[in-house]
Amino acid sequence: MSFQHDAQMNYYGTRLATCSSDNLIKIFEVHYITLICNYDGLLQLKPSGQTYPSAELNGHTGPVWQVCWAHPKFDNVLASCSYDKRVIIWKEISGKWQRIYEWSHHDASVNSISWAPHQYGLTLACASTDTAISILSFNKAKIWTHQIIAKAHEQGCNAVSWAPTVYSTSLIHSDGPLIRKRMVSGGNDNFVKIWSKL
Repeated sequence: MSFQHDAQMNYYGTRLATCSSDNLIKIFEVHYITLICNYDGLLQLKPSGQTYPSAELNGHTGPVWQVCWAHPKFDNVLASCSYDKRVIIWKEISGKWQRIYEWSHHDASVNSISWAPHQYGLTLACASTDTAISILSFNKAKIWTHQIIAKAHEQGCNAVSWAPTVYSTSLIHSDGPLIRKRMVSGGNDNFVKIWSKL
């Protein structure tokens, strides 16, 4: 039996990605959902149609902790992180899921991942037990680059998440320049930290 560690719907709610302790990532097609009331009065969401995965992604050699869909502006892109110290970025190309990038420079489990708002490009933050946060970016030259925040949390990082974009004009109009990138992280040192890049 495998434990399910994470389940994430894509932007449109038509696909579900799950990850588990058996090292697998599964993709399900979820076109619509039926709400069922059981005899005991509990409500249950049941996907209509396909209940088996449309794809199984093999690549990790340890339990997969989290999956995260990129904004659809970048097509069907999914990131995963694992106890095996790696982050894998997957992309659906011609109906088949392929590994397009692998980040294996952490020294311990990668516990959490989060895509930045799409206005910042294809950028992923990764939090690791090795105390560091890495930020992976796909640049205009179509090359993956990285930045490391060393010792972000003294006893390891458990969570990372990006803040929504902030514009210099107003909340209504988004034609001004972006002010800054912000993200938050949480660690085993009992701290939550907000990071900002001006």
